[in-house]
Amino acid sequence: MSAHSVAWGENASDWRLPPRGRVGMWCLIGAESGIFTIFVVAYLFYTGKSTTGPQPGDVLHAPIFYTICLLASSVTIHLAVRGIAANRMASFGRWWVATILLGATFLLGTAREWIHLIFDEGLTISTNLFGTTYYSLVGLHAFHVTMGLLALSIVAAFYFSGWLRREHADRLEILSMYWHFVDAVWVVVFTVVYVIGLSR
Repeated sequence: MSAHSVAWGENASDWRLPPRGRVGMWCLIGAESGIFTIFVVAYLFYTGKSTTGPQPGDVLHAPIFYTICLLASSVTIHLAVRGIAANRMASFGRWWVATILLGATFLLGTAREWIHLIFDEGLTISTNLFGTTYYSLVGLHAFHVTMGLLALSIVAAFYFSGWLRREHADRLEILSMYWHFVDAVWVVVFTVVYVIGLSR
């Protein structure tokens, strides 16, 4: 047997299947990315084509503070996962709760914006093309944030019940992948709705 064959055989024996949870999360992220792409393209296509008002520039204001909160939550969840991986459970708990609070603050900002648009500006999902695409895109993201917060809250309940252990770090890292995805998608949505949309 040649040296090349031996080396290949050794490398092949070292290969392992990737964790199922991580593969599943990457598949979910890939599928959700496709869905968001469709909504983003629809928003860009119909922006400025509404025959009746209001238009984006008339009613939208960039939610800078709430965006900072959501992006900061990516940092806090990363620190939380590092904490549990190092068996620093108190540190994990603090950063995990901070992530939930930051995500909830962002969601509150979305709710406040919608209340203002609906009751003060008269913009609903059926008002015009802008209203339809805006609520569809931002609402889709808000739904994903809500699902993420639900999952984070369940983990927090396990933590405060004393059922969470260091060996769960890998699973929480997989959950953090979803949260990072939600944050990354918001960067795209923010750019499309509040930067590109307002400039048209």
